[in-house]
Amino acid sequence: MEENKYKKLFHITEKLHSSLDVNNLLGELFVILQEVYPDFSYYLLLSQDTHSHNDLPIIDLDYDSENLTAINAYVSGDIQLENSNVGNHAILYAPLKGRQGVYGVLQIIAPTSSEFPINEVEFITLLAGCAGSALENAQLYQQSRRAVSDLQLINETSHRLNSNLRLTETMTFMSEQIKTSFDAEEVGFFLFSHDQGKVRVLSGSTPYFFSKQARTYIDYIKEKIQKGSGPLFIGDINLPNITSFHSIMAVPMIQRQKLKGFSIIMHQMPYFFSFETFKLLQSLLHHSSLALTNSLLREELETLVITDHLTKLHSRKFLDEKIQRSMKMDEEGTFILIDIDNFKEINDTFGHQIGDELLIQLADLIKRNIHGRDIGARWGGEELAIYLPMVPLTTGTAIAERLVEKVSESTNPPITVSCGVSYWNKDHLDSYQYLFKRADEAMYTAKETGKNKVIIQGDYITVC
Repeated sequence: MEENKYKKLFHITEKLHSSLDVNNLLGELFVILQEVYPDFSYYLLLSQDTHSHNDLPIIDLDYDSENLTAINAYVSGDIQLENSNVGNHAILYAPLKGRQGVYGVLQIIAPTSSEFPINEVEFITLLAGCAGSALENAQLYQQSRRAVSDLQLINETSHRLNSNLRLTETMTFMSEQIKTSFDAEEVGFFLFSHDQGKVRVLSGSTPYFFSKQARTYIDYIKEKIQKGSGPLFIGDINLPNITSFHSIMAVPMIQRQKLKGFSIIMHQMPYFFSFETFKLLQSLLHHSSLALTNSLLREELETLVITDHLTKLHSRKFLDEKIQRSMKMDEEGTFILIDIDNFKEINDTFGHQIGDELLIQLADLIKRNIHGRDIGARWGGEELAIYLPMVPLTTGTAIAERLVEKVSESTNPPITVSCGVSYWNKDHLDSYQYLFKRADEAMYTAKETGKNKVIIQGDYITVC
């Protein structure tokens, strides 16, 4: 019987080492135990949560467990016996030991004896050693495959991002990669304002982060990141009146040792992300940082090129291009040219700094009175402009009249403006140079006839 048992052990060893899947291996181990010891009970206490429990009798091995005998077997790597003083059963704890460490403890209960059968201890020791070695090989194999997969993900992502994608394309691609690779439900990217007070949600983030409900999560993570907490790995977040998402990973975005923003990855289930996933996310964003930085710099440069540095309105070059495109694609459009009345006297009286502040005040009023596709621009000097694509002359004139009224009411020191309005539609032959010329003539007519008014220049002049 003993000879047959050890022959069986040889076949068991072959069987266990033939599988490189941890879950399959553990299932096979319990099948073997049932064959060899049909009258015994057994449990497997594993030190790492690398398995799917399914229906197998597997228990997580915690260091603060009250089962000190199991902990001793795990720490020492030696067989531990526990004879029962109450009832008629004995327990054996056999460490699953590989070359690099102990991976768990096999608990076997002999139900009909107050002492564990000595003749079974050696066989169970060999069986546990065989299982530990096979478990180690399977875990190392899975770790190596995971490492190869992680490297492929990082290389593919870096290669794609370094192909000069625009910022929105970059963020969208990163969001899709993270959702696919990490099974994340929500992925968001955030950029700090220049004063670090506010954050902007970048296009490419999942829609949830543009909602009011996401604000609590964003503000909480922003505060932690700004305090220098570094990357955040939260298994079960505890926020007042918030129950939507529990698992959160957050990684700061650093450019030239300066905090530029951060990313947030979330899932509704608590403890959904593993620490290995967290490390992979950090590595992925670190290797992608150059491409992300290039996209950010490209967007900032493009914004500088098309933006007037003082008023933060669009540049005249940008306005010219948009009007030319509109006159090819749209049905109609209205152009408004605006000039501050007596601007030289204002500069001479109050100084050029006040003159600049008044230009900024006027620009802010323009921004508040236009929307959508409308374009506000710095035309030159004290002259500003508005272009309203697909807006009829009557509506454009009403906008100009409202602006003239708002300027005289709300600027400090108080100023007035003169406006010239011109209009085009596709039924009449026109050009953008002639559109500008008509508005310019109308504006000078307004200044010469009393200022603080709107003049429409078409085939005839109208005073508003």
